[in-house]
Parts: sequence; structure tokens; C-alpha cells
Amino acid sequence: MSEFVLEMRGVCKSFPGVKALDHAQLKLRPGTVHALMGENGAGKSTLMKCMFGIYKMDEGEIYIDGQKTVISDPLEAWDKGISMVHQELQPIPARTIGENIFLGRYPMKKALGFIPVVDHDKMYEDTAKLLKRVRMDFDPKQKLGTLTVSQMQSVEIAKAVAGNCRVLILDEPTSSLTQNEVEALFRIVEDLKKEGVAIVYISHKMDEILRISDEVTIMRDGQYIGTWEAKDLTTDFIITKMVGRELTNLYPKRENIPGDVVFEVEDFTSINPRSFRHCSFNVRKGEILGVAGLVGAQRTELMEGLFGTRSHTSGTIRYKGKELKITRPKDAIDHGIAMLTEDRRGSGIMGVLSVADNISVASLNKYIDYGFILNTKKIDELVEENRKKMNIKTPSGKTLIQSLSGGNQQKVLIGRWLANDPDVLILDEPTRGIDVGAKYEIYCIIADLAKQGKSIIMISSEMGELIGMSDRIMVMCDGRITGFIDGKEANQENIMALATQFE
Repeated sequence: MSEFVLEMRGVCKSFPGVKALDHAQLKLRPGTVHALMGENGAGKSTLMKCMFGIYKMDEGEIYIDGQKTVISDPLEAWDKGISMVHQELQPIPARTIGENIFLGRYPMKKALGFIPVVDHDKMYEDTAKLLKRVRMDFDPKQKLGTLTVSQMQSVEIAKAVAGNCRVLILDEPTSSLTQNEVEALFRIVEDLKKEGVAIVYISHKMDEILRISDEVTIMRDGQYIGTWEAKDLTTDFIITKMVGRELTNLYPKRENIPGDVVFEVEDFTSINPRSFRHCSFNVRKGEILGVAGLVGAQRTELMEGLFGTRSHTSGTIRYKGKELKITRPKDAIDHGIAMLTEDRRGSGIMGVLSVADNISVASLNKYIDYGFILNTKKIDELVEENRKKMNIKTPSGKTLIQSLSGGNQQKVLIGRWLANDPDVLILDEPTRGIDVGAKYEIYCIIADLAKQGKSIIMISSEMGELIGMSDRIMVMCDGRITGFIDGKEANQENIMALATQFE
């Protein structure tokens, strides 16, 4: 009997113009958390999709309990005890928790002795047992849409361990969770470890990795770099192995000099009484204004209100003293305001379109000749300019954006807005789900834009990022602005003091 519940050996996988995996490997022991780390594009997700049967390997072998096996599709992976909780949840909000958990494999019974129908009693009885297993005290008949993101994630984990789960893949499981929700997830992980489940944990959060993992495997450029016991590792060692070089600075040296106030918001209030209210602030030319706050502080909602995707009842927006009327995103774009969305996949990229399409979509009117002919040559030049300027790793502009790593997708979205040459950029969680190397590149882009005189508003849930990148930090709590802190004086204590200043 092998000491490993699952092994992947010599795995190769290529896509047009890209070798995603180059003889990668992974060995999982039962009852352990095995962190899989690497920069965006290192091949982590591709390796997991090969394990789960979403992708077919070009080369390589998979062994379960020392026996060579073939996994052709996710259903076969499920039958062999392999489950995966994807980073992007795909719930059906209008259906019950039980229906979501047993989707596609409902327990059946015979009605009238011969008509097959869903056995709802058994389904909800089994759902109750699964929810108890993941520490969720919910009614199995409750609509999934009434739950929070973290609770939906727990439902996904319950669904994943519903069968004879022996290997559970968690892809960026805490990217949208609060600290309390993270602790709840960790308790579930510990319970599953005790049951002998091998857990593959993919995350860019170093503190989580060092805390919860037993072993760490690092990949780079599709290749296996090595596996170490987590207790022997440091953050610096992991970063060096991930990027292939030492990163002496997490944040670039900034050379921007904030000038006069150019963007002003006064008494901005949402149409929703539970959202943002009476918000007033300003941004200077060439300034990076960080926006801090806990989950529920309404930071994103305020920025979406300024950009015209949410309605407001009162408030004034001025640019260089001139009042702006913004009721829809087109108004904001016409006035030189751009917004990088928090939800990269949901409302950012258009996955079925190419890199070129995604970069040019917000500025197509600039590339139309004679009123109706699209100048593809100029669009190709725009794409190539952005590819070089922001180091976007893509075989060509015709490559589908969904095949790029998260960091490269984010650079494409930044390029989309820069094509309009905006004066004010709202960046909502610009580095969420992105590895440390790609983060630094995006920080450099942000710092360079501020140096050029662009006004940057940056929402972030990472304290270090706010402190390391902001000239000033605006803090919100429960829909209100509770204070401002000079970037040089900011620390976790004074930010948290304002972030918890409830009425």
C-alpha cells in the first residue's frame, strides 16, 4: 500500500502557443493539507484540472493508492474520491441548499410503483447530515440565495465531501471571506484532516499557508520546483522559490507628487438607506487615495455610485470645479473616470472574447473609420503597446482572455481603461487573487500612473497594500466615512480604530 493517496507524475499539458505544464508532479498524503503555490500562470490550476478530469494530460500518469489510473472527466474523478471547490462559485440561488448539493445526482424513488421521481425526504435528510459535517446549522430547504458567500462556500464543501471524498481541492477558498469566516473554514479543514481527507490548498496568502499547511509544493512556469514541510519554511523562502529571484521590496518606490484637488465628492448618499450615506472626500492630481474598511463598510457600493452603476438620492461630484452629472457608466467614462471592478470574472473580463477585444471594448469609438469600419490595425497596435508596457503574458491578441492567468487578466482590464486615457481611476481590489510577483507589477503600474498625474482611488482589504501604496487612506464603516489618515502615519491600529467606529 502506497503512503500517498494520490500521485501525479511527469504531467505535461500544452495549449496553443503555451506550455502550461512541463513534467509537473504532486504527491498527497492522507489526512494532510498540501499547499500548492506559484505565481499566476505557474500551472497550479491546470494541474488540478488535469487531476479532476477537466483537462486531458498530453503526458503523465496518475496513481491512486499506488495503482495507476486514468481520469477522463469530473464524474470519474468524483467516483474515485476526488472533489474540487472552484474559486468562482456557481450556485443556483433560487433553489434550496439540498437541491444545490445533490444537483445532477438526486436520490430517486418509484412513484406508483414504476415512475421514477426525486426522493426529497432522503435528499433533505442526507443534506442535514452533510451540513452538520461542515458545521452549518441551516435548514436544508432554505434557498441558497439567502446565504452569505462564505456560507455558500461551506455548502460547496458539503457537496464536495458528499461522496467518498479522499482528495479535496480548495482553489483560493478565502479570497472573498472575512477573518471570522476564514476561521470557520479552517475548522472545517481540520475536521476533514481528522477523517483522513487529503486537501490541496491553493492560495496566495502566505500567513494562511504557513498556518494551515503540512506540506508545500511550489511550481514555476509550469514546472515542479520542490516540496517542503511547511514548518520549515519562511515567507521569504517561498517568494524566492515562486518567482525565481529575491524580492527585496514588496512595493515600488513612488515618485508621484500630489498636486491640487481635482476630484471632489460632497454629501453622496445612496438610494438604499442601508448603504453609503453623506460621504464627502476629495482626491488630488497624482495622488493615490486608499480606501479601507471591513466587509460591509460599503466601499465598493460608494465607488459604484460614483461610476453610475448604483443610484443615489443626493450628492455632488466635481472635477476641476465643474459639477458632473453621472447617472450611468457611460457618463462617467465620458468625463474621464474609469473603474476596475472587484469581480474580475463576473463583471470584468468577457471570457469568450479575445485579449484584443477585451482591451479595446471601452474605446472602440476611437478606432472606427468612416463611421462604420473598424480599424483592426490600430487595435492591434493598441494591444501590442499594452502587452509590452504592462508585460502581459499572452501568445497573441487573438488569445481568449479566459486562458490567461488572473494577474494577466487584471493587466488586460487595466489596459482597457487606460486606452481611454482617464483622469480618475477607481481600482477595486486590484490585486485580489493575484500572486506576489504579479502584484508587484501591478503596483508599479499604479505608481507610474500616479507619477503621470492620474488620480487613483484604490479599494483594498489588505492592510499592507494600503499602507505601502497610499498617499492618504480614507476609512469607511457601515456606509460612512469615519476618517482620513496620512499614508506616512498609517498603521493597522489606527486604520482598524476608524474601521470599527460604528454609530
